[in-house]
Amino acid sequence: MTILVKSNHTRDEYKHIATKLMSYDHVHAEQVGFIEAPVNSNAAAHLQMAGGEFCGNACMALAAFIASERNMELNDSTDIVLEVSGTDELLTCLVQRKSTGFYCSVAMPIPQHIEERIIPYEGNDLAVIIVRYPDFIHIVIEVDEFHESIRNKAESLAKLLGLTLGANLIGILLYKVSAHELAPLIYVPHLDSMVWERGCGSGTASVGAYLAWKHKEKIAAEVKQPGGMIQVHANYNEEEAANLCIEGLVGIVAQGKAFIDINDSTA
Repeated sequence: MTILVKSNHTRDEYKHIATKLMSYDHVHAEQVGFIEAPVNSNAAAHLQMAGGEFCGNACMALAAFIASERNMELNDSTDIVLEVSGTDELLTCLVQRKSTGFYCSVAMPIPQHIEERIIPYEGNDLAVIIVRYPDFIHIVIEVDEFHESIRNKAESLAKLLGLTLGANLIGILLYKVSAHELAPLIYVPHLDSMVWERGCGSGTASVGAYLAWKHKEKIAAEVKQPGGMIQVHANYNEEEAANLCIEGLVGIVAQGKAFIDINDSTA
């Protein structure tokens, strides 16, 4: 669940608004993005996440929303170009209207670097894959099961990395290889927001980039997540992943007004 805020606010208000909207007694979403006017005239809009992070799901959500306002006919498609926080690249999203929603395909940022590392953690050696981007880091950990102890370890690791790395976002991606299944934990230090997401677009992209890097070949995979399936496509070129994109179905479930006291500091 992604919330997009259309009304104009200053960026120093975003954290408070997002915290309120994501709370259990309000809309209870996994992330909040704010729609701003783009700087680049080639972009349809600028998507600013509350913590300054990059979010693939929110990119698809905003592209679907913009497409919905264009009164597209069933099976028609259109390209939506977006500016997005967390990356300097313009992102292009191909959106096709379906009877069940909007099917989106987004070209994702390419990781700067992928490496395998053994790190000492809580007295043990932990094998991880580090997927680095300019402003955020994903850690892929291959697991056999999503048991409670590995989830607790993931949460502790996310907090630790959030304190030490200075990134806008830390993602701990538990990946069950045998079932192509992902349990994504997303921690945004600026918001002190830690969520086991039902679906993570950027995390899916990082898993795809990792698989292409690991097998040194082009890959196309359906990655199962608690909220459904997201497809990822990644090429492999000269020791790195390339041409990375994700695809998935987006549904617009509600539109309305949220009433939040900007001056309330109790959030």
